[in-house]
Parts: sequence; structure tokens; C-alpha cells
Amino acid sequence: MLYRVEGIVIRSMDYGEGNKIITLCTESGGKVGVLVRGAKKPKSRHAALVQPFTYGQYVYFRNTGLGTLNAGEIIESYHELREDLVKASYASYACELLDRVLQDEETGAFWFKQLKACLQALKEEKDPVVITSLYEMKILQAAGYGPQLDDCISCGQERPDEQLFVSPRLGGVLCRACKHFDPPAMSVSPKALKLLRLFAQLDLQRLGNISVSEGTRDEIKKIMRAFMDHQLGLNLKSRSFLDQMEKYGI
Repeated sequence: MLYRVEGIVIRSMDYGEGNKIITLCTESGGKVGVLVRGAKKPKSRHAALVQPFTYGQYVYFRNTGLGTLNAGEIIESYHELREDLVKASYASYACELLDRVLQDEETGAFWFKQLKACLQALKEEKDPVVITSLYEMKILQAAGYGPQLDDCISCGQERPDEQLFVSPRLGGVLCRACKHFDPPAMSVSPKALKLLRLFAQLDLQRLGNISVSEGTRDEIKKIMRAFMDHQLGLNLKSRSFLDQMEKYGI
């Protein structure tokens, strides 16, 4: 059967001497694998279509298993992301995270739109830490692990004037009276908690220009990293590379 989809390349790997296998996150068909014959050859008309982060229209034939590319057209190459180490690293993390969480052929419209918005925001040079934290929040929510941030996850009480704590292990905030249920729970500043609550409600496609202080940004990054580790527990190469970049101040 012949399929025509809009998709973003979230993974690209060599196959044989001259071929590539790409994994697409598509708006209509979820995640699909497509064999692109001759893509590694210098004069291949499909060479640009297999580059990471490329957003395009792909026409492929498939009965079972991998599809085989017939034709394609680039809608947005996102070459700016591949040409900048920092942008490429964050974009690679966004794609690898989605690849690991999204199941094959799972309905992908929401995931696709969030990834596209993430790549576009990186292209526009918005703060990559803020973008990534918001993207992680959307991934957690779509996967069914969205944190409970409005009231205590243990007693259910709203305590607007009280110091709250974030429990990545339990998946939400704890009030002071319930902190003993998770002693390692992290204290959270009012500014960071307000931003986390905004992230929980905000669609990444609607992200405008947002200014966050360095301290709050670092706090949000730490909290979201803890949520990702506890709730999803994924070992991602791109995440390790980002950690190395941070370690060496890149």
C-alpha cells in the first residue's frame, strides 16, 4: 500500500553500502520506519530527505515491516540545527526521547506537533533549557506521567501560602506535613513552581518569548531531570552528551 505522510526524521542509520533507514514521527501515522535506497550516494536525490530533524512529505510503499521510500519533498530542512553544536545536541535529545517513548504506529499527532514546535523554537534561538524543560513536561503528560503540581499529591490539600516540595519519585508536590512520605523531596522556589505549573498548562506550540532568570532556569532543569529519571528511567546517549557539554561549560 502506498502512503503519503508529513513527518520529521527522528533517527537515521546506515543500512548496507548505500542505503539509509529513517524513523519518521508522522502527524497521521505515528512512528514509522522507511528504507531509503541509495541515500548515501553522492548524487542521490533523497540524500537531503534522510538528514536528522528534516520535516518533509514522504511517499513510501509498505505491506508489512519497513516501508520503502518512493518520493519525498522537504518542507523545512532545519539545517540551522545541524550546523550548531548546542542546537544539534538539544534537537537530538528531543528526537531520541520521542523515539524511545512513542511506540510504533501509536497515534502521533500530539507528539508530532510538540516535536515540530520544539525544533522551531530551537531554530528561533529561544532558551534551549526552557524549551527542553517544557518539551519534557509535554512528553511526561502524553506518556501518562504528568506531575501533579497544584495540590499535595499525598493529602490533596492546596496550600498556596506554604513551602511545598517536589517529589519526582511520587510524581508531584508535597506539603510540609506530608514530606515524610518522601524525605529526599526537593524544595522548590515559588518562581520555579509557578513556571512548572505554567508548563503543565501551556502547549509548546503557543510558547512566546519567555524570560527566565538563570537561577530559576537551573532549578527547573534540575527538577525536570529528576522527574524524567524517576518516571521514565531512560538511558539516552543524547542526554549523556548534554551532561558532558554542561560539565565542560559548552
